[in-house]
Amino acid sequence: MFDPVIAPSGTLLGLLQRGRGDGTLHALAAPRAEALAALNHCVLNDPRHDWQVENRSLYYARLYLDIHGGLDAIDHHLFRAEDHFDTEESRTGLSLAVLGHLAAYGRRDALDVLRRYAATGANWAWALDELALRDDDTGLRSLAVPVLARFPAGPEGDAELASVVRDAFEPRPWRLWADDPRPAVGARIRAAGEQGSFDRWQRQLRPSGPRPGWSVQAVFDWAQQALERGTEMHGPAARCLTAVAGPDDRPLIVEAARTGPDGARCAALHYLAEVRDPVVLDLIEAAAGGPDRTVADAAVAAFERMCGDEAVDRARGWVHRPDALGASAAGVLACRGGTKDTALVLGALRETVRAEGPDTQRLWTLVDGAGRLGIVCAAPVLRHVYRETASSHLRGRAARALAATDPSYATGFAVECLWDCEETTREVAALHAETGDVRVAERLRRLAADPAEEAEVQTAVRSRMGPDAAAR
Repeated sequence: MFDPVIAPSGTLLGLLQRGRGDGTLHALAAPRAEALAALNHCVLNDPRHDWQVENRSLYYARLYLDIHGGLDAIDHHLFRAEDHFDTEESRTGLSLAVLGHLAAYGRRDALDVLRRYAATGANWAWALDELALRDDDTGLRSLAVPVLARFPAGPEGDAELASVVRDAFEPRPWRLWADDPRPAVGARIRAAGEQGSFDRWQRQLRPSGPRPGWSVQAVFDWAQQALERGTEMHGPAARCLTAVAGPDDRPLIVEAARTGPDGARCAALHYLAEVRDPVVLDLIEAAAGGPDRTVADAAVAAFERMCGDEAVDRARGWVHRPDALGASAAGVLACRGGTKDTALVLGALRETVRAEGPDTQRLWTLVDGAGRLGIVCAAPVLRHVYRETASSHLRGRAARALAATDPSYATGFAVECLWDCEETTREVAALHAETGDVRVAERLRRLAADPAEEAEVQTAVRSRMGPDAAAR
């Protein structure tokens, strides 16, 4: 999805790209022009590997406020000619989200840019969603005509409008416009809404999936047909098997898991793992070591869903394998193993960092496991992951693990975590940061008073600041 170039972690740009609390602290101490240039670079060139699990917009918006940054660079980025042919959300989404937060903080210039972009920009729907949360009714009503102009009158334009109204993430503007007395606005929006509801009703009347009365073989055929179309339906097919399979069907399902077509084999493996059939672990081992990548991946995924003691016992034997099943076994031990698995989890954590670096998703469960098992000697590698990873999501996991394993966390990383881009990381910091540091007390007060802060963070802050809170 994204392939950003991340600067070294010791630079201002690298810190801001990672969303680290030290990025804000260093930017506030740097010359304003240098800080603003680095901030603009981040906002205009989204540094996240996965925007679905990583936050940056509030973090960058707060820094714009702190350094009194102007929005000329964002304005130029949004309205340049490139917007007409590069319509991917990844080019403008972060900029629009930052503007949304700034508008919520009262920045009128951010609100004006959002309104102009909603009227003329390619990613207008994102801008409209931001405005739906922050703009007043008058401002939203003024956008009805330019937005509807995007959908020419006629069957094709009306169908596209109905789809947009039906799937709108924030319905408030469309509801306002539906009350507009002008036929070209209100009547058209109401008709689009009715068409969207009718389309949804029609889809419900024509389901394409399994139906009551299907046999086990019919479910296997459905899973195979889906795979041949390029869609993996192993999980849904396994759930269907749970509904239709009886004791007499076990031989057919086991045989499908051993030698069936790929789609049927994957579905059977998932089903047998779900019901914890005694033979499934041997079948998973055979499939994971086979040449078929689709089946091997499904076998590993099925194993990861198992939660019984037999899966943990088998993971202890598989953890040294150099393949995906070995990595999965390490994750199972990290999530569900006991204290006797400490050495195995620590070894897997160290080896994964050494072999794949601090950004691989395989570290997520291993870092969690180090914290869950309280592996104190894992603190050095956890600190390395915290400093170097470009993933703010993984850094948050490392922060939680350090809180459980590193005695220096409260006076070290916990302080900067109060400025982190991830709310879960700020929450951990609010619970652990040593309040003897004057920066901590001031930051806690600011988080408690910030209307944009998440409720969980403010709850954690108040647990440290309330009259009944114990001194820490």
